[in-house]
Amino acid sequence: MTATARTTSPTRRSRPVRAPALVLAGAAVVLGAALSACGASAADDDEPEHRAFDLPGASLTVDSDDSALEIVASDEQPEGEITVTRWFQGTVAIGSDPKVTWSMDGDRLVLREHCSGVVADCSAKHRVVVPRGVAVTVESDDGSVRADGFRDALSVRTKDGSVRVTDTSGPLELRSGDGSVRAEVSSRTVRAHSGDGSMHLVLTAVPDRVESRSGDGSTTIDLPRGAYRVDTSTGDGAEDVSVPHDDSSSHVVTARTGDGKLTVRTAN
Repeated sequence: MTATARTTSPTRRSRPVRAPALVLAGAAVVLGAALSACGASAADDDEPEHRAFDLPGASLTVDSDDSALEIVASDEQPEGEITVTRWFQGTVAIGSDPKVTWSMDGDRLVLREHCSGVVADCSAKHRVVVPRGVAVTVESDDGSVRADGFRDALSVRTKDGSVRVTDTSGPLELRSGDGSVRAEVSSRTVRAHSGDGSMHLVLTAVPDRVESRSGDGSTTIDLPRGAYRVDTSTGDGAEDVSVPHDDSSSHVVTARTGDGKLTVRTAN
């Protein structure tokens, strides 16, 4: 058949084209079926996995490449140990089976998702519970981060994802490359940065220092009643600063926005 195909007349030269056409048609069916199943959600995992890891010291780094994270400090968590719960859903139409891995390297918890192929659709979420008295650093490439209950230092950095922090009183540093930042805390020191996303900081106790910077997005800072040394600027946006000013105050608020409204006000 191959030799015949090479010597056929022009009227029969279309025959070899049919095989690629059939392949393409088959691929379209496979891709269509895969696309119809898109929208994987870790919330659909009814049987999450649980694992405990030993924590050798009083600090923890959570290193995640592609997962929603929830980090909780709890009095009920045993000292020297963290507990991780993992939810995962994933499909790959053409390629290796998707999977997630977790491991502990010293005081670094490493969370990885392996999901690649022609049509890959995966979703992962991790909940990490740490004992009180542990300082936590979160380094996330892609995924939202929520944190709650910290009395010690907390640092959260995500390249792509929102950040939410509540019920926290320790020193706080928040950074999102692309995503909103929200915090309702009683921390005395707060540093927050968003490259592209709105920011809302609610301080429930008079802070010593608040520093915020937003490249593109509105910023709102709610402060307890009191007088503050305030330094604000915005490249393209309105400013509404209504807290009482005192240039000699030890309570300092610095806020910068590149493009977006800036509001510093007394909380109701």
